[in-house]
Amino acid sequence: MPTKLKIQESDLYIPIKNHLENLGFEVKGEIKNCDIVAQKGDQLIVIELKLNLNITLLLQAVERFSVADIVYIAIPKQCSLYRKQGKQVKKLIKRLGIGLIIVDIQTTSQYVEVVFDPQDYIPRKNKRKQDALLKEFNQRIGDTQKGGATRAKAGLTAYRQRCIRVAEYLLTHPTAKGAEIKKAIGEEQASGYLQKDYYGWFEKVERGVYKISVKGREELPNWLNKLSKYDALKVTK
Repeated sequence: MPTKLKIQESDLYIPIKNHLENLGFEVKGEIKNCDIVAQKGDQLIVIELKLNLNITLLLQAVERFSVADIVYIAIPKQCSLYRKQGKQVKKLIKRLGIGLIIVDIQTTSQYVEVVFDPQDYIPRKNKRKQDALLKEFNQRIGDTQKGGATRAKAGLTAYRQRCIRVAEYLLTHPTAKGAEIKKAIGEEQASGYLQKDYYGWFEKVERGVYKISVKGREELPNWLNKLSKYDALKVTK
């Protein structure tokens, strides 16, 4: 098995220096705390080197905008964070207006890839995700869950709130159709909630007819209690 190549930050310097000199830049290392400084005419470039992506590197790169308009960060291709979360890493670096250089260091040769140059970053909105965010925001009744709570601590999402209303109706009605529940409580999606039964609260009796399940009877009082506590909190504010 081949020995794993141990890389140092300084190993990134020569490949990048050669790349920039081939483009006509004069290149020098360690100038006023900048890892690499390159100049061609009026064009001045600063590059910060790191073996791993971290907040220190990003802060250093942002600080370099005080001395140069064009700033890059350079990391080895072997960087674990870049390999695992490359898409997210690129978005973050672009958002900061920094360029990204990848150096592939091998035992016999080195390759430099400019992944992207510094540029003004305008994030592209994901309309589907934005619509889903706004839908949950607008449909959720009140502020029922603390920010930062994990999914394991399930909260009163808009979906759950609406399912609670459907299940609560079935507590006082042995069986019912979705259309009946829709008319009684004004829940437009009642039939869909019964059919999908995401929480296991409903049980199909016959086609189109449902009753509350054993699981629903067991869990619903706890959720109704949470809902009542939230309603009481709203009143006291």
